[in-house]
Amino acid sequence: MATYCLTVARLQLALGHGARRLHVSAAYRAKAKVAMSRFEPTSFVNYKKLQSNVEVVRKRLNRPLTLSEKIVYGHLDDPHNQEIDRGRTYLRLRPDRVAMQDATAQMAMLQFISSGLPRVAVPSTIHCDHLIEAQIGGVKDLARAKEVNHEVYNFLSSAGAKYGVGFWKPGSGIIHQIILENYAYPGVMLIGTDSHTPNGGGLGAICIGVGGADAVDVMAGIPWELKCPKVIGVRLTGSLSGWTSPKDVILKVAGILTVKGGTGAIVEYHGPGVNSISCTGMATICNMGAEIGATTSVFPYNHRMRTYLEKTGRGEIAAVADEYKDLLVPDEGCEYDQIIELNLDELRPHINGPFTPDLAHPVSEVGAVAKKNGWPLEVKVGLIGSCTNSSYEDMGRAASLAKQALDKGLKCKAQFTVTPGSEQIRATIERDGYSRILSDVGGVVLANACGPCIGQWDRRDVKKGEKNTIVTSFNRNFTARNDANPATHAFVTSPEIVTALAIAGTLDFNPETDYLTAPNGEKFKLVPPTGDELPARDFDPGQDTYQHPPSDGTSLTVDVSPQSNRLQLLEPFDSWNGNDLEDMVVLIKVKGKCTTDHISAAGPWLKFRGHLDNISNNMLIGAVNSENDAVNKIKNHLTGEYGGVPDVARHYKANGVSWVVVGDDNYGEGSSREHAALEPRHLGGRAIIVKSFARIHETNLKKQGLLPLTFSNPSDYDKIRPDDKISIKGLKSFAPGRPLAAVVKHSDGSQETLELNHSFNETQIEWFQAGSALNRMKELQH
Repeated sequence: MATYCLTVARLQLALGHGARRLHVSAAYRAKAKVAMSRFEPTSFVNYKKLQSNVEVVRKRLNRPLTLSEKIVYGHLDDPHNQEIDRGRTYLRLRPDRVAMQDATAQMAMLQFISSGLPRVAVPSTIHCDHLIEAQIGGVKDLARAKEVNHEVYNFLSSAGAKYGVGFWKPGSGIIHQIILENYAYPGVMLIGTDSHTPNGGGLGAICIGVGGADAVDVMAGIPWELKCPKVIGVRLTGSLSGWTSPKDVILKVAGILTVKGGTGAIVEYHGPGVNSISCTGMATICNMGAEIGATTSVFPYNHRMRTYLEKTGRGEIAAVADEYKDLLVPDEGCEYDQIIELNLDELRPHINGPFTPDLAHPVSEVGAVAKKNGWPLEVKVGLIGSCTNSSYEDMGRAASLAKQALDKGLKCKAQFTVTPGSEQIRATIERDGYSRILSDVGGVVLANACGPCIGQWDRRDVKKGEKNTIVTSFNRNFTARNDANPATHAFVTSPEIVTALAIAGTLDFNPETDYLTAPNGEKFKLVPPTGDELPARDFDPGQDTYQHPPSDGTSLTVDVSPQSNRLQLLEPFDSWNGNDLEDMVVLIKVKGKCTTDHISAAGPWLKFRGHLDNISNNMLIGAVNSENDAVNKIKNHLTGEYGGVPDVARHYKANGVSWVVVGDDNYGEGSSREHAALEPRHLGGRAIIVKSFARIHETNLKKQGLLPLTFSNPSDYDKIRPDDKISIKGLKSFAPGRPLAAVVKHSDGSQETLELNHSFNETQIEWFQAGSALNRMKELQH
């Protein structure tokens, strides 16, 4: 075993072998029933090695390094020889850990099983948080989910046990909150199969959202590829106070950078204003960095992180981080590709939306904007929690407002829901009285899960198509995301503002200036929210929900029934036949925004995430067809009839006709959802040609053997007609940096040739030629 910066004995002490936490009371320890640690010594960064790698790279580059560069380059597979050029070269990295949520873990584990490998090479965990539908309340919803999803949970539990993956049972909490409480720490590199994995940046970690195929690479012990990120610096001055919260930092930044402004870059926060933000507040900011397309976001190590580590039983880790603190902050004089200056003294509360998370408004102005645009002013539902804002501090500040309303005899005018981020948060806020206050004001406490944030919400107060407004402390508000109603105007803001608007019941209420009226007629203003950063008493761990994998799972079996409609073993995709792709039809030319929600909807479709053929029936059903501005209505060019996108794709596939999708800017924005790449491949797609891609989706397409291509001239998008035939030329000499050509044949007999760019490197071209990255992995095993 390699020598680690912490001895195994110190690690066992720090990580709680035989007990769940360190530096906590005996009563707390007695309640924590985990018999063995959920941590492994190999999961922890060797700070000495990290420092050594950084010194090698710093000498090679001969310049100061940003914090994100230190952590990323410190995890290089070959720091002595790796070519490093921000925004251009591909890095080969060795992440420390993998985390998967249950919706994406199904496909990731199915792919890992297909690889034929006996056990994961790095510490990995599965978190059951996506499949629990919000309907009645936490206890009943969780019980129903365990029954409905029994087959999937059993598969994930048994696969985890067989292949060495830790399993967090349903009810444990949301993956990102669990990671923050247990696995993230300064300097670690973690990849997760969820786009909001960057939440861990609140603890000085580089945590990156990926597709399941990327996770399989890391679990297989293969160096993981990432295009060398640029670095956007956000310099914070001043300090947060009053109604302004950490959420307002990222809401403001999203308004500045837009949903694609962070693409290909890590957002690195720094400056004196950092110290006014709690550790969980920093996590909130990093979490929602996914909404600007950033690779990840990160904060420098400071005393707020140290306190959080100590309070969550990792004081020993904090002590070692203190020893290496110079490694965990940016070098003086380091250079950023872009700088944003933000004075927290001047920052006001924000609310973003509707329909996109970068449409930023100060709370003081959103009412007027809503009236001008005809957005409904009545707030139907206020929802707090989610992976973005469900910390103890968040719940405490929301409860402080609820208590003020209750003291005046008021309850929420809107419906109000509360989603604890983890079992630990749920148990602690229940013990400390926050849950009771939030319930008394009208709130319903939901299960420790994603719930309405990802569309797992059995909403019944409005009909589909009914125009209405909701406000949430979530991170994403794409059309129909939360409740499957395209007429729902969803606004994203802080838990404090959500609570105030739920009490007032109207979007044009500004809690900084406006008055509420008590039942006795008294006019009063809400006092700015307050809340403890961390519990004065230790966290209450609640119920034990973690399953540690056995040391040897080779004798265990993982069964997938051929008759199952939830799970399906994977068949390898076909390899490239060595020729150019000729006369492919245009399945659909997509108009406007096309997120992964449009390409592979969530909500009721989540139950099919482990069954590729079944879930392919949702492929592109939310995308707008440029030909007729309709959704899920395209022309079948073999029959001349119109049908649903998946139906037409299946007809083409059955008749041996390959097809392409043509799309707009930032195609594939949103989730890490690799099903949005698997489905087109499964149904006969060969290429996706767009103006620009979101990072994760472009990589996912490559992994599955598809060709993600961009118009060299974006205006060429306008030249494509729905009934065109497209041939991709140049594949026999396919090489990095060498454009391909699209020969476009129009139905009138004319044709033209368009230049198409790509970002493939040599390894990725091998994926294409083999038919997928997984196929290539198998080739290399023989």
